[in-house]
Amino acid sequence: MMRALDSLKRHFYKARPLGAALFTLWATVAGAEVVSGAQLPDGSQKVGENRYRAPRDFEATLDYYRSVYSTSNYPRRQIVNQPGVKAVHIINPSGKNFAGLNIYEANDEVRIFIVPSQQAARPVKKPENPKPPKKK
Repeated sequence: MMRALDSLKRHFYKARPLGAALFTLWATVAGAEVVSGAQLPDGSQKVGENRYRAPRDFEATLDYYRSVYSTSNYPRRQIVNQPGVKAVHIINPSGKNFAGLNIYEANDEVRIFIVPSQQAARPVKKPENPKPPKKK
């Protein structure tokens, strides 16, 4: 008895649209750099502490982050929208490694700022002069 897979049909396997979309997403994410747990677009350049220059324009950078961090799991908040300046904050709800991302455009340049989490932002300080215990 011949099964469907063993048939001599001449048409080839046709990729499903979902599979193609997942492969595209994987290919986009695979070349990305991860800094402090936050993903950066491929080609980003470091310009300062936790600050990076994005290789694409503002809308393309936001599209990249929509594919990496879904809007349902990572809420967005518009920070500024003035002539010449746009800024969006992406919240990391877990707060693990980083608190969020600020993506902003100013002077025809798109920058990404990784907002450190509270744990990483404040180093633990030890008291310099510990008080001796009181004698009774």
